[in-house]
Amino acid sequence: MGRVGVLLLNLGGPDKLEDVGPFLYNLFSDPEIIRLPFPWLQKPLAWFIATRRTKRSQENYKKIGGGSPLRRITEAQGQALKEQLQAMGEDAEIYIGMRYWHPYTEEAIARLTQDQVDELVILPLYPQFSISTSGSSFRLLEQIWKTDPKLQAQKYTVISSWYKQPGYLQAMAELIAQELDQLENPEQGHVFFSAHGVPKSYVEEAGDPYQQEIEECTELIMRTLNRPNAYTLAYQSRVGPVEWLRPYTEDAIVELGEQGIQDLVVVPISFVSEHIETLEEIDIEYRELAEEAGIHNFRRVPALNTHPVFIRALADLALDAIKSPPLELSQVTQMKKKVKMYPPESWEWGITTSAEVWNGRIAMLGFIALVFELLTGHGLLHAVGLLH
Repeated sequence: MGRVGVLLLNLGGPDKLEDVGPFLYNLFSDPEIIRLPFPWLQKPLAWFIATRRTKRSQENYKKIGGGSPLRRITEAQGQALKEQLQAMGEDAEIYIGMRYWHPYTEEAIARLTQDQVDELVILPLYPQFSISTSGSSFRLLEQIWKTDPKLQAQKYTVISSWYKQPGYLQAMAELIAQELDQLENPEQGHVFFSAHGVPKSYVEEAGDPYQQEIEECTELIMRTLNRPNAYTLAYQSRVGPVEWLRPYTEDAIVELGEQGIQDLVVVPISFVSEHIETLEEIDIEYRELAEEAGIHNFRRVPALNTHPVFIRALADLALDAIKSPPLELSQVTQMKKKVKMYPPESWEWGITTSAEVWNGRIAMLGFIALVFELLTGHGLLHAVGLLH
């Protein structure tokens, strides 16, 4: 088979509190995240919003230990994957490429180029595809590929999404079952899937398959779980005045409380690693909301992290990809329709959902208000009651 490399893609997060400002700057310097009518505004505004919002964002990271655990967990996943592949007879090298923090995607590419692997598997650590997560990393890689003759000669294949992978579904079902079994009446536990949200326009106008894949994935996990428990799917982390995928997690929790649900088992379906949206948004914000709604037994299913069944699933994905016809980056970076941003003009600008995956939602609110003030003389957030 030759020497194999596996490139794991993820978003990245600040390792410590001092990293929060530079991380936010990297995030908002990316035109894939915030699209402006004037490119020269990108870096000055990125600096402004990072400076303005760093302290507030740091407060959230303080609640989860002073930084994101994503790098540590992803590196542990990479090491576990390497050991699993070795046990299956494949001596593969693992590379980790983060989109907005160390180790950057560019660093991983530099390493694998030096190593001269014979075959490369590009594997995003997002089970479901979205143009704002996997798609963002794929677009970056496509740009890097076009400028590097060595990479153009590299044999590779891309795994676009893998939410149907049996081992992944089994691992998720096992973790859910463990939480249900801690309840006094396991069959009465309500399984609550909380997926990261995206603006509705991404699905309806850009052709993003994310919602369809999330819904199908939820059904497949419940089928694999094979228990009679009722379940709900909702979407978290929405921001701004535009409509996002519904139902919203916070609304759904309140509704379940009104229905008399007492035992809630929350499943972070979009995430395979612990990070700020599981440890702070779900474990702290949504737990408090559930208590207020009368749900007093709130349990959260842990992220997959290095669950052995999940790691075996990643190994199977990599090996199967090598044996299958290659899928190129250009085949997975094309959006079917034009994305309509907010507000519509002869030019378009706006935000993509990656911008708030790592607590960027805080920064985006101030950013949108600032741009409106600069371009129209009006504060958008003040108008919609989000800024006081």
